[in-house]
Amino acid sequence: MGRTVDADDQIVTVDLGHDVHSLDTLMAGYTGITAGYLIAADRPCLVETGTARSAPAVRRALDSLGIGPNDLATIAVTHIHLDHAGGVGDLAAAYPSAEIVVHQRGARHLAEPDRLMDSARRVFGDLMDTVFGPLRPTDATRVRAVDEVGAIDLGGGRSLTTYYSPGHAQHHVGLLDSASGDLYVGDAAGIFMPEIGKIRPSTPPPDFDLDTALTSLRHFAGLAPQRLLFSHFGPVDQVGSALAEAAEELRDWVAGVKEARSNHLDLDHAVTMLRERTAERYGRLYTDAELDEKFEVLNSTAANINGINRWLDKLEAAQADAN
Repeated sequence: MGRTVDADDQIVTVDLGHDVHSLDTLMAGYTGITAGYLIAADRPCLVETGTARSAPAVRRALDSLGIGPNDLATIAVTHIHLDHAGGVGDLAAAYPSAEIVVHQRGARHLAEPDRLMDSARRVFGDLMDTVFGPLRPTDATRVRAVDEVGAIDLGGGRSLTTYYSPGHAQHHVGLLDSASGDLYVGDAAGIFMPEIGKIRPSTPPPDFDLDTALTSLRHFAGLAPQRLLFSHFGPVDQVGSALAEAAEELRDWVAGVKEARSNHLDLDHAVTMLRERTAERYGRLYTDAELDEKFEVLNSTAANINGINRWLDKLEAAQADAN
């Protein structure tokens, strides 16, 4: 699962049943790092676009599945982070009949992305050009915002219900398919690494909140989905154990960052400590250099620590104000 050799030509799709197909967006030239999903229902829907630089790969995949420019009814994104929604502008232009569905906290950024792009460039620097690319604006009249609960008509009595699920991001939703029972979890349940069959958290700044994230995981469990479809990466059938693992990983990473703070470790030493703390359960992730590199591009240990530290800083400030 290293870098692809001919990403400009490659098409990677998998039939997951129930007219659902995973599409590898080939993010940063890797396979198996970020997925989009086509629900080939009467009113076809694409869930997640990948980055702007991934848009050509997504278009090739949709074309291979028989989806032409006027066939796509909906493009839905779980949240507006650029590995999930960076391709919205490009794909909205390529599929002019598609409505764009996003949580209301993210809707304006799809229509007017300059502020989001400026913020992302401060965080990612040169990676904006090599990994993500520019999020192009989408006509606001094509963007439909959802709140706590929303609905997407897939035709033939089938629908996607959106459920607000913050904790990873304030603009995050999960989507439950009425026909298949699939729950599209975005990043709310973390990063599933199929090569090792493990989940690790995704806790980047600025929105991570442990209590809110755990509440969203409990909400997901209460929906009783049949399968989890991770944006990173792929399907997981063992729903209960996966959601429990996601919650336990969040708690353990937060405990590790608290320990690093109590020992006054700088970021580099905190990264080393967290990697040592998780080495036994993540196994080959750290011993396989290519695998390690791939997931550090997507879900760096440092970014996760920074997000947890930001949340802990807010808690400490609130406690100081209360006193």
